[in-house]
Amino acid sequence: MPGTTTPEQDRIDRRFMAAAIRYARRHLGLTSTNPSVGTLIVRDDGNGPVIVGRGVTAIGGRPHAEPQALAEAGELARGATAYVTLEPCAHHGRTPPCANALVSAGITRVVGAASDPDPRVSGNGYAILRTAGIEVRERVLAAEAADQLAGYLNRSVNKRPEVILKLALSADGMIGRRGEGQIEITGEVARRQVHVMRAECDAILIGIGTAIADDPELTVRLPGLRTRSPARIVLDRLTRLPAASKLARSALDVPVLVATCEEGDPANRAELERAGVKFLATESYDGRVALPELLEDLANQGMSRIIVEGGADTARAFLEDGLVDRIALFYGPEAIGSDGIAAPIGRDHIPAGFRLVHEARYAEDGFAEWIRDI
Repeated sequence: MPGTTTPEQDRIDRRFMAAAIRYARRHLGLTSTNPSVGTLIVRDDGNGPVIVGRGVTAIGGRPHAEPQALAEAGELARGATAYVTLEPCAHHGRTPPCANALVSAGITRVVGAASDPDPRVSGNGYAILRTAGIEVRERVLAAEAADQLAGYLNRSVNKRPEVILKLALSADGMIGRRGEGQIEITGEVARRQVHVMRAECDAILIGIGTAIADDPELTVRLPGLRTRSPARIVLDRLTRLPAASKLARSALDVPVLVATCEEGDPANRAELERAGVKFLATESYDGRVALPELLEDLANQGMSRIIVEGGADTARAFLEDGLVDRIALFYGPEAIGSDGIAAPIGRDHIPAGFRLVHEARYAEDGFAEWIRDI
């Protein structure tokens, strides 16, 4: 019966959709306002299903995944199945919608994962396919795809980027030691995982206290991923970031954005601007940068995923404003002691509304991740 999915077909669909989701990860953090979508064209001529075309949203957001996968498949797309991690777009621009491109290529079956909340797309892409006589199966590995697309979905639904709060905690729940600046809590393997997380985001955000105390570089320093360093954002209401800091001195290589207010130091601002630092005009509220307005502005600039890395006050501010969407905690094996800086959260006091989705071990260090549904 058309539209009926057998257990074997379900196994095949889940296998190839999982592969499409992995492929979409290649360009996370690099596609501006568009989501990083993966598309696989799969053909079975009697010897089992074979991938004949692959596509991922291009750097900058265009072209989309579907036309790239169809171009690679060529004539082999006719009669094939397309696996798409997000519903194909249905709105016209300078180029036709991806749903129409799938129809024109002769695709006979489309398997989709996450739903697109964009009203120009939602349900319309699938409607175009069905009207053309294409079999459509929706929501295969939808939760897994939505997790990867959370940045785009947040921008669409909440009009702000997804905020990932990342903290490294000692065995006694501390994130640092007073007066010592940056200290190592986790080992090399865990730190490499942090660099992978950075590479998949649009920006890293810290507070000015952390910028001054730690003088961090906040780049991706893994071989092969150094060009994936995202923008660095500093919450700096009074414009105190030193022009001699590592951030300012590297601003021409990797963007540095300082979120400052009108009461900021104009002389230091001029010096930072000469170094290549860019500024985000923000409002202040209760003696700090107004975070909801800042996130709205970052979304308007095309940012979809922001990772907040410090310090305790900045983390607490995002939590108090209800702006954290994902919590990523790394756990080191050593205690810091009474002179430590207490973390605002921990495994035993995660805010309400979050659910644990992932746990891992990196050498001697633990890791756990919680998300809040959009």
